[in-house]
Amino acid sequence: MANRAVQAQRLVALFVLGCLLFSYPLLSLFNTGGVIFGIPVLYAYLFGVWAALIALMILVVERWS
Repeated sequence: MANRAVQAQRLVALFVLGCLLFSYPLLSLFNTGGVIFGIPVLYAYLFGVWAALIALMILVVERWS
């Protein structure tokens, strides 16, 4: 039962991290005219953070289930 509580706390922490990473101040830092491998920096940031959060959620759920 303690593992479930720790897992829930970690998922809540990932949710808060996601909210912070997708907030306006950070998004405005990456809203530039530059490109990375032909992809605008903002889009690369959005998809990179999105993929990283999914990977971290998989780690939390699979490791402690």
